[in-house]
Amino acid sequence: MDVYEAISKRKSVRAFLDKDVPEEVMTRLLEAARLAPSASNRQEWRFVVVRDPEKRKALGQAARGQTFVGEAPVVLACCAETDDHVMTCNQRCYPIDVAIAIDHITLCATAEGLGTCWSGAFHEDQVKQILGIPADIRVVELLPLGYPQNPSPVDKHRLPLADIVKYERWA
Repeated sequence: MDVYEAISKRKSVRAFLDKDVPEEVMTRLLEAARLAPSASNRQEWRFVVVRDPEKRKALGQAARGQTFVGEAPVVLACCAETDDHVMTCNQRCYPIDVAIAIDHITLCATAEGLGTCWSGAFHEDQVKQILGIPADIRVVELLPLGYPQNPSPVDKHRLPLADIVKYERWA
C-alpha cells in the first residue's frame, strides 16, 4: 500500500478483533515513529506499549470511560520527555513532534491492516499512575491499536481544497 492509499484508507477504529498484534509489526510501527522528523532533531517522543489486559482496561477508564480504548489489544501511551522548548514561531515542539510520530504510526498501521484511534480524552494524572510514568513526562495522546472488527472503508467528509487553501496570501 502506498502512502496516498494509506492516507485515504485510514479511519478511526473503535471496535477491535480479539487478535494479538505480532511483535514484528509493532517494531515496524515504532520504527516508523522513530524516523519521524522533530524540531531541532530533539526526538522528544516516548512510547509505552501496553498489552496487559488489566492496564488496558484501566486506561479505558482513565480515558473518560471510553471502553474501546481498553478493548484494543495494544494501547500506546504517546508521551514526551521534554524541556518545553518553544520554537521561533511561538509553538512548543513536543506536541507537534509527538503528533508527527503518531501520524507515522497510524499510516503504517493502516498499511499493515490495523486500525487506530487518536484519543486526547483522558486524565493525564491517571494514565501516569497506571503506567508509572514520571511526573516530568507529558502524556500527549493514547493510541488504541489492533485489527478492526469492520475493515470496510468509510466516507470521509472533508472541506474542499478551495475552502482550506490560500495561495500567496490569506485574502
